[in-house]
Amino acid sequence: MKKFRVALMAVVVAVLAAGTIIERLHPEVRIYDQWWFIVLMALVAMAAGVAIVQGKMWRRPSLLLVHASVVVILLGGALTTWTGLHGSMTLQPGVRSTTIDTGNGHSATLPFEMELESFEVVPYPGTRTPMDFVSHVVVEGQRQDISMNNILRHRGYRFYQEDYGDDGSSTLSVAHDPWGIGVTYCGYAILLIGLVGLMVSPKGRFRQLLKGAAVALMLLLPGAASATPQTLPRSTADRMGQMYILYKGRVCPLQTFAKDFTTKLTGNATYHGLTPEQVLSGYLFYYADWADEPAVKLKGAAELNLPKRASVSQMAFLADTTFGPMSAKNLRAANEKYNLVQMLLRGKLLKIFPVEGNWYGQNDNLPLTVADDEYLFIRQWQSYCQELVLKGDYAELERVFDKTRQYQTARFDEQPTRTRAERLYNALTTGRWLPMTCITLGLLCFAYSLVRQRRSKHLPAWLRTATTAWVAALTAFLLAIFVLRWVAGGHAPMAGGFDSMNLMAIVIGLVALLLGRRHPMALPAGMLTTGFCLLVAMMSGSNPPITNLMPVLNSPLLTLHVAVIMCAYALLFFAMMGGLAGLATDAEGYRRLNLLLLYPAVTLLALGIIIGAVWANISWGSYWSWDPKEVWALITLIVYALPLHRGVLARPRAFHLYCVLAFFSVIITYFGVNLLLGGMHAYN
Repeated sequence: MKKFRVALMAVVVAVLAAGTIIERLHPEVRIYDQWWFIVLMALVAMAAGVAIVQGKMWRRPSLLLVHASVVVILLGGALTTWTGLHGSMTLQPGVRSTTIDTGNGHSATLPFEMELESFEVVPYPGTRTPMDFVSHVVVEGQRQDISMNNILRHRGYRFYQEDYGDDGSSTLSVAHDPWGIGVTYCGYAILLIGLVGLMVSPKGRFRQLLKGAAVALMLLLPGAASATPQTLPRSTADRMGQMYILYKGRVCPLQTFAKDFTTKLTGNATYHGLTPEQVLSGYLFYYADWADEPAVKLKGAAELNLPKRASVSQMAFLADTTFGPMSAKNLRAANEKYNLVQMLLRGKLLKIFPVEGNWYGQNDNLPLTVADDEYLFIRQWQSYCQELVLKGDYAELERVFDKTRQYQTARFDEQPTRTRAERLYNALTTGRWLPMTCITLGLLCFAYSLVRQRRSKHLPAWLRTATTAWVAALTAFLLAIFVLRWVAGGHAPMAGGFDSMNLMAIVIGLVALLLGRRHPMALPAGMLTTGFCLLVAMMSGSNPPITNLMPVLNSPLLTLHVAVIMCAYALLFFAMMGGLAGLATDAEGYRRLNLLLLYPAVTLLALGIIIGAVWANISWGSYWSWDPKEVWALITLIVYALPLHRGVLARPRAFHLYCVLAFFSVIITYFGVNLLLGGMHAYN
């Protein structure tokens, strides 16, 4: 029977994976609604029930709870499908409605009327970026507000803000699930209690495994150097960077824009020792010099008949050139960089003048009510700065920058603490040296550790002390960066690929320090994996700007969900590298360590999925929607739950090979879904 259950788990994983691909290629097909898929889920519930009886799990309460939770969660999903109602309703101002559109031409009727009084978009202060969407409604004589993460509950129905129209209408998601949610949440609670019980039970396998060892692996190399064109002195450019700008929907230091501008063009936040502000001021005030500077990094440069490092002058012909389909993407990317410089020169990017609640560039159409002296100040600002640059009067130029900043702060609500945090964050994150150093040192230390272990020798005390100090310092630095980004952005930085990889690097550092006392190889492995995470973070975002959150993401559950999932992924990363080390050296010793890691990893992964389900239910009215990210997270949970079954993968080498291969499910969940399958969880 055990072989049947293992085979059934394999079939479920295969069907779930195939479903995400099929639904991506054929959106009209709904694999998870098919009768045979429901039968498959019923078989899973039956198999869990049989396992309880055959294994006499009433003698082992934690195992009983884990297996019983499968039955309860699947029952909750069935009740949601059979008794629940999900749809949407579009409300017009002043018009009462009871009609719910449930899709495919079907509708349902509310047992009460709802009327929209008004709808408003609430922006972040000083910007036009939406902070929230609010529907003011009247339900049975009571005035209520519905907004993102603020749902309305009335007589068993839940209403969520979904969309809005230019005509003042508002679209609400409607959910009515009298039985499914309660039963499913009960199943979640039973699962978590059971998983925690497996780890704390004195006679449990996890407590018996609290002895073991750790991990390792991989990657890459750095860049170049040369002479530089003329630019502002560092102190003057820094003064310019202290001014404010409206950028990506938020008011931030000009330094932030300069950093992104430089990274976009050159591929790095600095250029030949020049700060981002110096590079920006170079293109702004010394364009004749910088137009011929080969600073722009290009992909597919050979296809475009350009060098890998091209100047703006060399790129001028691209706008009027047609290339084949192979180079179309590279042409668009090159044109984007060329146009970025041209927009800067035309005054379209530097929106540094706050006028009547909005921010303008010097060549934008200003409100007719603007005072004459303010109008002249805005229109002549850049030409006056250019005149001072030509004279070399940098002291006066700094005074102009300071006065401009005073002009700005007098017209918007400045937050000095957030500004200082953002400027310090920008200054600390300007290069690729950190991930490359971590990867290089990690590879060297890990290789040396393997050699020493094969000879039954421990790492020298001085090397253990040095690696511990490096990992501790690195983790502290990353924590400081995390806190600065949090303070500067006003929310926990966990809403994208860059942020989540940064968080994983922190967790890996902490895990390496915890394991390092008893398992010396955890420290070089921690260096290596932290470097890898930081490198992937840079590749995925190139140090993206701190931005305002989308309204739906402004929830504490997002912070908790991402933090827990990243902790689980970090432990699974260590398990994968423990598998590699186990294949190369003492297989049984690493098997015990990997099992030790898998118990908390599976528990955290289950907890992260559950928190995500609760968050989805609060934000969208549905705790499970078969989104590719959700499905692959479930696949990962099933894949890693398998080796926790006694008697499965008993041979150490098979177990280690499985741990290595299983990590591909994490890679697909984190990267593959975002790049290939899309869905509402994709980091775009």
